[in-house]
Amino acid sequence: MTACDLGLLILRLVLGATMAAHGYNKFFGGGRIPGTAGWFDGIGMKPGMFHARVAASTELMAGVGLALGVLTPIPAAGFVALMLVAAWTVHRHNGFFIVKDGWEYNLVLALGAVTVAATGAGRISLDYALFRHTGLYDLLNGWWGLSIAVALGLAGGIGQLVVFYRPPARP
Repeated sequence: MTACDLGLLILRLVLGATMAAHGYNKFFGGGRIPGTAGWFDGIGMKPGMFHARVAASTELMAGVGLALGVLTPIPAAGFVALMLVAAWTVHRHNGFFIVKDGWEYNLVLALGAVTVAATGAGRISLDYALFRHTGLYDLLNGWWGLSIAVALGLAGGIGQLVVFYRPPARP
């Protein structure tokens, strides 16, 4: 193990736990799925119940997947899609800074996950434990990892916005 491997583990655990906590909260906190569904309807992501379930499940699974370092570009793509949709639907009109409800937090989570996909999850990961002696391992980091995370994430986020986002009329 190297300092880089430990650093990647720390980064994966923090990013992954943060995202998984968001999903967990949608399922079990506050208004749960029905409350989250109402919020999604209110921001224009219709039908809200569908998006509440998809967002909560994706946040939970992408967070756990990144934390474990398993098929790392796939959960990283989930981060990109989730944060793109959040930034576009909720935060873009508020500017960059999070203190004004801007999109900087979304950017940091998405690009942190993309960075892990590009570097690889490190030796303290399921990717390394399960796939290091297979041809699949080469697709889980480097240019392939980066490309998969960005392409799938952008396709998922943009696709979701095009198909489902119907912004409410602004007063």
